[in-house]
Amino acid sequence: MKIYHLARQRSILNKFLLEIRDKNIQKDSMRFRRNIERIGEILGYEISKKLNYTEKQIITPLGAKPMDVLSEEVVLCSILRAGLPLHNGLLNYFDDSENAFISAYRHHPNNDEHFEIVVEYFASPPIDGKTLLLIDPMLATGRSLVSVYEALQKYGNPKEIHIVSVIGSLDGIDFIKSHFPVSTSLWIADIDNKLDNKGYILPGLGDAGDLAFGEKM
Repeated sequence: MKIYHLARQRSILNKFLLEIRDKNIQKDSMRFRRNIERIGEILGYEISKKLNYTEKQIITPLGAKPMDVLSEEVVLCSILRAGLPLHNGLLNYFDDSENAFISAYRHHPNNDEHFEIVVEYFASPPIDGKTLLLIDPMLATGRSLVSVYEALQKYGNPKEIHIVSVIGSLDGIDFIKSHFPVSTSLWIADIDNKLDNKGYILPGLGDAGDLAFGEKM
């Protein structure tokens, strides 16, 4: 798996990362959503550099100009609900892509730290032979991504898989490496070292879904 860790380079991305992590700034849910969206735009721009293009002759009011145009069929697939702001940022750039949405959540059958991933809702176009951007803002244990990937396989085999995340853990990255094709690319804004005993990223930022949309019951 090829890993693109964007925070290793100094850029405006770090301002947005700072604000979504800061426990005072992140209380502004509208700003939190917008910052996740902006991070999605930056990740989308970087991903676009690795995709395939064909030359097309463009006619302007004053003449003709050859230009490189994206030649791949892109499908954006987000894990609900936390993935929606990141999805919007990618959709701002891949605005003619197809879209898929899947629900996946942690179920604690014994009300303790042990959990299983439950996947319930699917809405997806065919993905066979297309470029799949699999979107999950928090790559904690990696189990949600693997469960979603397994569920998506009924819709076909994508030509390429790009996993897109905001913050991940080293343990989660190691886990998905062993479950996704070796040709998969991971595009991630920042990587933290640890998980706590409940499987949440440390220092992370908290629950991205709650911060974006309010606490759930």
